[in-house]
Amino acid sequence: MFLGDRGFPILLVGTQMIDKEKVEELVREKLEDDMFIVEISVSKSNAIHVFVDGFNGISIDQCISISRHVEHSFDREEEDFELEVSSPGLTESFKVRQQYIKYTGREIKVETLDGVKREGVLKNSDDQGIVLETAERVKLEGQKKKQLVVTAHNIKYDEIKSAKAVISFK
Repeated sequence: MFLGDRGFPILLVGTQMIDKEKVEELVREKLEDDMFIVEISVSKSNAIHVFVDGFNGISIDQCISISRHVEHSFDREEEDFELEVSSPGLTESFKVRQQYIKYTGREIKVETLDGVKREGVLKNSDDQGIVLETAERVKLEGQKKKQLVVTAHNIKYDEIKSAKAVISFK
């Protein structure tokens, strides 16, 4: 029994905090080879949010399968919870290295911690960071017209404030 903000007793029934590591273990049991966890959060009120993705995308059926597996592994009599399983969405910033690997060869936007924003093709990602190739037209000395200059930027993960996929309908 706990005391509320006015000193009255509050009886909490079925409010055992769900362990995030247990949720992660359950999700991993249902992941297929090309799938990965992007993020798992469990709030104090047991609102569980699971974001999973795959190198070839993820289907609604795969999300449902993970959701059912997690849901059936907890007893609602002991642990009342809310569960949401989904892909992270195209507008969300990358959170794990696998997302960079997935988008290799595609356009992304990167903002670094020092405020520099770049848009280009993700050429590579390794344990330390990424290589982003940008192209812009620049007036070079001795040239009448602007020339296309391609630059490779090595950016470490700890320098990245946000990175997102570029959505294009070309």
